[in-house]
Amino acid sequence: MLYRFAHKTGSYGVSIKEDDGDQVLVQVEQVIKHPKQGDLHNPNETEGVFFHERKALSHFEKRYAKRSQLREFNVEEMNYEDSLQQAITNLEHQLEEDDSEHARLSLKNLNALKEDYSIQYKRKFT
Repeated sequence: MLYRFAHKTGSYGVSIKEDDGDQVLVQVEQVIKHPKQGDLHNPNETEGVFFHERKALSHFEKRYAKRSQLREFNVEEMNYEDSLQQAITNLEHQLEEDDSEHARLSLKNLNALKEDYSIQYKRKFT
């Protein structure tokens, strides 16, 4: 059974691997929303901040979470690589509609991340 789990600015489909009362160990099975790029503490800022490249959590990556952080899984189940491609494409479409410096830098980061993902998952991300 999959659950929806938000981590920083990304959202993931996860399965529970260990249940210890309020703490659960979850494993990433798919990406629902790719993390935003840039500085989390200064959203949409590009001047005077370190503009972070933010990767999605990896397939099978595990995290401890509180049970209260898990939500109903309300999207189509997909394999990890297809879901990652869809999440990247969705974020790119949002950024392409924005004519800001933040959007331009975010798109640049996403292009670099697609190269990294292509190597990591041995599949071309477009």
